[in-house]
Amino acid sequence: MRRSPLNPRAHWLAALLLSCAGAPKTAVEDSGGGTAADGPADGGADSGAPVGPAPVVPLYDEDTELEGALVFERDGAIITRFADRGRDRHAREDEFQSYDHYLPHYWSHRTARYLFTDAVASGGGLEVSMVSEWRLSVPEFRAWYAGRGSVASYHGNYAGLFVEEGPGLFNDDHERISEEGPQYRYAATIPSAMTLDGASLPLAVGQFMEFEGSQFLAGVPEGRANYYGTTLLYAVGVGGLVPWQAEGRFEDAASARENSVPIDEDGWLGGGTTVSYNYSDEPDNAFLQMAGQLGPNNGQPFVRGRRVHHTDMLTGEHDESAENPIFDALVGIGGPNYMARSCDGCHVRNGRAAVAAVGVPLEAWVVKLGDGSGGPDPARGRALQPRGVDGPGEGEVWIAEWLEADGLRRPTYGFGGAAPAQFSARIAPQLVGMGLLEAIPESAVLALEDPEDADGDGVSGRAQRVADPVTGALRLGRFGWRAGAAHLNHQIAAALRDDMGVLTTIFTEPDCGPAQTDCGPGGAAELADAELDDLRRYVALLGVRARRDLDDPAARSGEARFADLGCAACHTPTFETSAFHPQAELRSQTIHPYTDLLLHDLGPELADTLGEGEASAAEWRTPPLWGLGLGPCVSGGVVGPFQSQVCEPSESYLHDGRARTLTEAIRWHGGEGARSRDAFLALGEAEQAELLTFLRSL
Repeated sequence: MRRSPLNPRAHWLAALLLSCAGAPKTAVEDSGGGTAADGPADGGADSGAPVGPAPVVPLYDEDTELEGALVFERDGAIITRFADRGRDRHAREDEFQSYDHYLPHYWSHRTARYLFTDAVASGGGLEVSMVSEWRLSVPEFRAWYAGRGSVASYHGNYAGLFVEEGPGLFNDDHERISEEGPQYRYAATIPSAMTLDGASLPLAVGQFMEFEGSQFLAGVPEGRANYYGTTLLYAVGVGGLVPWQAEGRFEDAASARENSVPIDEDGWLGGGTTVSYNYSDEPDNAFLQMAGQLGPNNGQPFVRGRRVHHTDMLTGEHDESAENPIFDALVGIGGPNYMARSCDGCHVRNGRAAVAAVGVPLEAWVVKLGDGSGGPDPARGRALQPRGVDGPGEGEVWIAEWLEADGLRRPTYGFGGAAPAQFSARIAPQLVGMGLLEAIPESAVLALEDPEDADGDGVSGRAQRVADPVTGALRLGRFGWRAGAAHLNHQIAAALRDDMGVLTTIFTEPDCGPAQTDCGPGGAAELADAELDDLRRYVALLGVRARRDLDDPAARSGEARFADLGCAACHTPTFETSAFHPQAELRSQTIHPYTDLLLHDLGPELADTLGEGEASAAEWRTPPLWGLGLGPCVSGGVVGPFQSQVCEPSESYLHDGRARTLTEAIRWHGGEGARSRDAFLALGEAEQAELLTFLRSL
């Protein structure tokens, strides 16, 4: 892989410092020009001003309590704080394919918190402090990549320099706050920098230190003891972690031998959450990773939330390894009716669900139901729950056949019970980036609304406005195929209720039709708030993979065509996230999701029969495009013997998986997407290929 132009710009550090330390306390305007303190609109008359859409209340404002900084200045030094997890093997070992997955017991004693105190810019040194969740037999910290004899070799192994303190409990500044607890602190000073060939140099601003901190646990009570860590790249004298790519070929000793260099900022799709390229040949695990710079307060919540995500809500079993114990608190909380028994049952490997074969019951879909007027289905409620704990549930649904015409297909559905008067079938989407979508300011989305197509470009997107299920405030809808939820917590809680029959303090009543009597009792939460918050943090802080092929002329040409064809009118490339989001990882980040979060009418060919909220049956929220090129291998998984596995892609697009290729997905764009579709189809074959190359680079 050729190196992208290396140009760490000053605004990156400024944005990172801002995202961590908080932002100036300025008012956040809602769509009506007020602030969050104004509350939801009451719809009353005013002094004669034109009546427009009701103003929405921002999720976050200047009064939001902010979580601790990730990068900040203190006492003449730059402080960088982050969390890491234990791993099986090393980042570049493609012969093992065992870097990006998770080992058994990953939530127990197997994360670490780091604090770098960097005074290099003022003539000082670089101190590394690590707090582990269990005592280490060896506090291994390796830095300065060598790539000699092994892609896991480093010039510096500083284990012997670390001083141990513990046991006890330590805060995020690594201060010991209790002598009762399993945690240990290890601290050392990095004496110098080292070049790729092993020459020692003074530490200096502008260097990048690759490092890997391993966790070799001493007498841990469960599971294996030895774990490696994430391969990370630190900006010396500047602070912060940066996503990296490998330069040169390991087999070519005269090259950089896969040494790490920063990925150009154009590739940071998820801002500071962006995850480095994968070199361990695990295409199916692309969406499983922690945010690129995960805060120290979120390491353990992230892995605990992942455990909830992978737990069967009936049996409490973890779906990855028999070594993982039963999650007792989650046993029997699902049902009595459900679509799936775990979050991972629909969002396998956090990716888009694969399309089921004809006649096979759908297991990773949401099927919304309605009566003739759009109200709940009398016997089944708003969402179909085809399975039951003690019976058949509300009736299976399957794809009955695909109707083919002009090289395009559309599904028809069969129902085990009575066919609903209206319905909307949607496949489970990928999960990465959802926390960043929540962090986009309402004002930035609402500024893109053009419901009357005032600019005459044929695109008239409009916002979905939804009631907050907790406060009743009017919010901007963001999540789901029709933007039916405003807050990630609300989206997750609705999925728990509708897909698994699990109640929370947000939704304490099951999804029931007015004539239904078998949907279970309500009135109390079945999943505790602590587990719900862990699950939210897990989903919110999944890392977005970096954009690839930054040096490919075809991809760059395709990017220009994407704009020229008008695709960016809906798939907005760039946003700046809110300065008031509580989580530092998501705050004040420049991101490239390629969505405007608005509803667009894509014509009768893509319409179903049931609208949602303010969305008609022909309107769909613009789906984000980040991860588009990685999705087929995540959805399809891998085949072949262990350590020789290859991707078996499952390629499908749009809300019901009807499009088998990106070209088919474009061809289905009618209504507001018709101009861009027609412009694409008018291109020559080579020009179309450039656009597709760009899309696959995301």
